Amino acid sequence: MFPNLSDEQRRFVQTVRDLAQREFRPRANQYMDGTFPWENMRALAELGVLGMAVPEEYGGLGLSVLDTALVLEEIAKVCYVTAMAVLGEVGVQTRIIATYAPEPIKQRILPAVCSGDCLLAICMTEPDAGTDVANYRTNVDHVGNALRLNGVKTLISRADEAGMFVVFTRVDKQQGRAGIGCVLVEKGTPGFSVTGKFHTMGGENLHEIRFEDCELPPENLVLREDGFRKLLSAFNTQRCLNPSISLGLAEGALEEAVKYAKERRAFGRAIAEFQGMRWKLAEMYRDIEASRSILYRACASADPFPDPLLAAAAKVTVNEMALRVTSEAIQVHGGYGFTDEFPVSRFYRGARYGTLGGGTTETLRDLIGKRVLAGVDPTDGIFGLGAF
Repeated sequence: MFPNLSDEQRRFVQTVRDLAQREFRPRANQYMDGTFPWENMRALAELGVLGMAVPEEYGGLGLSVLDTALVLEEIAKVCYVTAMAVLGEVGVQTRIIATYAPEPIKQRILPAVCSGDCLLAICMTEPDAGTDVANYRTNVDHVGNALRLNGVKTLISRADEAGMFVVFTRVDKQQGRAGIGCVLVEKGTPGFSVTGKFHTMGGENLHEIRFEDCELPPENLVLREDGFRKLLSAFNTQRCLNPSISLGLAEGALEEAVKYAKERRAFGRAIAEFQGMRWKLAEMYRDIEASRSILYRACASADPFPDPLLAAAAKVTVNEMALRVTSEAIQVHGGYGFTDEFPVSRFYRGARYGTLGGGTTETLRDLIGKRVLAGVDPTDGIFGLGAF
């Protein structure tokens, strides 16, 4: 499937591509030590990219999940760290606020997201619970006319830079899925602290955060009733945008592999002239294009959030494809591919995150299997257009 994009959509994606190739590519290596790409983010804010998930009435572009994925793909082709930073502004946390937050919070936060003045962070993973959302220990209690939040979150992106944190939490100590909701916490709230830092092989830093009797206004509880289902439904957006970064990394790796294969000579000719090398590049291209189709289809299903089965299938497919393609790109480069001097090493390290964040491939395979068992009719089988 190739999306039927308007001329305006194509121009916007091309503008982002030009910026990324011209400015982000030359400085991509400087962010590998955990430095946050502020100059890239400012440039993207001027184009309106940080407001892609924000409705127009709050100063954003109100673009679709597919539009957003196409933009992230272009950024990831040159800089994984910048793509991940942008994901924090255009992903599930922004869409949760835009969909569920009270109007005063939308009016205060969303314009600041568009301008880049307020970065967002989503807080899901805990030391003893990642995908197992129903067993979170973080809890917010109603205490008089306020809320009181306690708990620990870990492996959180942008904790040093974010101004607002979207926190998945238990509410009033209610157990199980029925007890899960979502609160907003501003940096600087008494009792909020960043207590740990982990530098990742992809280049960005992740953090541990503690909430110790953080007192919040009641309107900061943005999800309570049916919160678990709503949160997971919104999270399907992340399962499309995460693999869009993986797709961009794979494409960037293939581009580097093709360039190197044409330039590198062995036995008197360019290695691109050897059939074994051409076949390797052909498999990389085929893998990318097959994965692109399922990802774009999953993105196009969003209304307002993507179909959970398609999103899960796309994420597993694209994440694993990116690992194969970036690894093969290193192989094309030979020993040079194992050094930091060539971009393919950076692409591979970024691709390794895809199968971990936003739902591990093991968890998503189980989800897909359950849906297949429930959706395939024993008599009629699978409908040819792909809808159960």
